[in-house]
Amino acid sequence: MSLFDKIFGHAPRPIGPFGGEFKMLDGYTPRFTSFSGGVYESELIRSVINARATHISKLRIEILGSAQPGLRRLLSHGPSEYARWSQFLYRLSTILDCCNNAFLAPTYNKFGEMTGIFTPLPSRCEVVQYDGVPYLRYEFNDGNKASMELDRCGIMTKFQYKNDLLGESNAALLPTMDLIHIQQQGIKEGIRSAASYKFWGQLSNFSKSEDLARERKRFSAENFGKEAQAGGLLLFPNTYQNINQVKADPWVADSDEMKAIKDSVYGYFGVNDDILQNRAYGDAWTAFYEGCVEPFAIQLSEVMTRMLFTLREQSSGNEVIATANRLQYMSNKDKLNYSKELLDRGVISINEAREVWNMAPVDGGDQRVIRGEYYATDDKLGEDEDAEE
Repeated sequence: MSLFDKIFGHAPRPIGPFGGEFKMLDGYTPRFTSFSGGVYESELIRSVINARATHISKLRIEILGSAQPGLRRLLSHGPSEYARWSQFLYRLSTILDCCNNAFLAPTYNKFGEMTGIFTPLPSRCEVVQYDGVPYLRYEFNDGNKASMELDRCGIMTKFQYKNDLLGESNAALLPTMDLIHIQQQGIKEGIRSAASYKFWGQLSNFSKSEDLARERKRFSAENFGKEAQAGGLLLFPNTYQNINQVKADPWVADSDEMKAIKDSVYGYFGVNDDILQNRAYGDAWTAFYEGCVEPFAIQLSEVMTRMLFTLREQSSGNEVIATANRLQYMSNKDKLNYSKELLDRGVISINEAREVWNMAPVDGGDQRVIRGEYYATDDKLGEDEDAEE
């Protein structure tokens, strides 16, 4: 059985043809086509996408509540038998950044029970209807097609504007990608031109173009060809006059122009050099978390909660949350102050303080301790009243 059959083979599907496209209120047909602009093929953009996906892969997925215990056990270690949560989150983030749309499809066993979640990457996806019910119909590059009820699936989006369900493409990034390509070509041509040398001169006693071409070929072969010795003195007869070197002056983007191109990509994806080079911590990483990681975590939590639980189960406190321990990205000095000020006041436990330092929990570490000179206000007042009596 192929991976496609394992994912979509047991999914509920309509019997009979679809009734056409599912029209939205905005007048646009909800249709997704994977972007062909090669966003992921650019070295700079790939490094940016990788930095975002790497941090997002550190999110911790927690399933709260008591509904569907069997499914909760299956998802405790990973979304499916093919990936762990870190792999799933990394790929999901990468797809979302490259396509501005990411789909989450549930997998089922032969009994119709949900067994996990998969992230398909279709070449085309559209919303169609059958008997008034909207379906997502996927088309893949190998020709396979699959359909699934929209209510059973999840859609994460970026730059959502015209379409009620899907985000915009990355076409706005094309001018910057063209500049990146031109910049790389300019550097390549600059290096190639700097490694070559050209001369021009006036040649006497030759009247035919064929003679000039023959002489140029002979002179180049004897002095610059493979058989010519490296270095040395270049000698030529007095039939050559006015010898001058042709100096190439290729254009290469200067540092300010290159920085402007990089800043354009950074602004589009919400990162900077510190994030890419793993230098961000403290307030800098908190700003990145709140601007990039946290919005992803919130949207993923809402999408997965709707996929896994009914409205009744959600109202009973069943939900999926994606969290990250931002305190681990503080400087050591800030970590020390955090632990010292909050631990002995009973605000955090020993294990919570150890987690900040990436240390394993210890037995009895969930208890909270306070310094001896601190008392609860109610307890202190009660002791004073007893003393007066």
